[in-house]
Amino acid sequence: MESYLLKTNPDGSQITVRDVQMVLLEMLKDIDALCRKHNIPYFLNGGSALGAVRHQGFIPWDDDADISMMIDDYRAFQKIAHELGDKYIIHCFETNKRYNVLIPGMKIRKKGTYLKEVNALLGNRCTDSDGVFVDVFVYDYATPNHFLDLPLRLTNQLLMPFIILFENIKINPLPLKYWFLGNARLYGKLNRKSKYIGFDLTWTFKTPFHPFIFKKDDIYPVQYVPFEDTMLPIAAHPHEYLCTAIAPSYGTLPPVEARLPKHIVDIRL
Repeated sequence: MESYLLKTNPDGSQITVRDVQMVLLEMLKDIDALCRKHNIPYFLNGGSALGAVRHQGFIPWDDDADISMMIDDYRAFQKIAHELGDKYIIHCFETNKRYNVLIPGMKIRKKGTYLKEVNALLGNRCTDSDGVFVDVFVYDYATPNHFLDLPLRLTNQLLMPFIILFENIKINPLPLKYWFLGNARLYGKLNRKSKYIGFDLTWTFKTPFHPFIFKKDDIYPVQYVPFEDTMLPIAAHPHEYLCTAIAPSYGTLPPVEARLPKHIVDIRL
């Protein structure tokens, strides 16, 4: 297996993507155990789901881990996340108003580690930890009808650069953050009876004219599948999910030159 070197330390020791994946796997197992204990459904998202389907574990060059849960399950998880224990720090806007609302709803960080991300414009504003993390994305009810979807989605798309601007001149734009989050929650409530779900409106890094929207029945109930040396949950119908979340060609490996880790600038384990 290709090692995908991330860093050579001053003492000559090396940190590879696989080393990071083993930390992430431990974290995923802890999160899964807690969610099972409290009957909180969640599922592997994006590249983590693709890894489960195509590789029965991590994509060999993938250097992060993503999970998702519906907004009500996310709120339930927030209440019990502290049960993960002293190994972790939980970052989200609900507990730290410095949190950047443009990134996934929550980051679960591993104490005693350090990770610097590639995207400096969306840097970590919560100063108590820069540990290796699992991203928790929030899903909510959605509509494929552009006339109903676009007004609030485009509003948040327009708010995004202003939030980034203020964050990067060291001003915490709380009114804009509350507006941004309020739009997301309102959108979900308006579509509560929909058969569709998707990334809530806080995720603005995809064209608003082709957002991530899925049939709820394609994701729930989730199913557990082999992932490395354990079992983790993915969408009920992974093909339908991955065709939208990744691409219809998700089963085809990218060219060798594209098989690279893409999230980490610096790392300490």
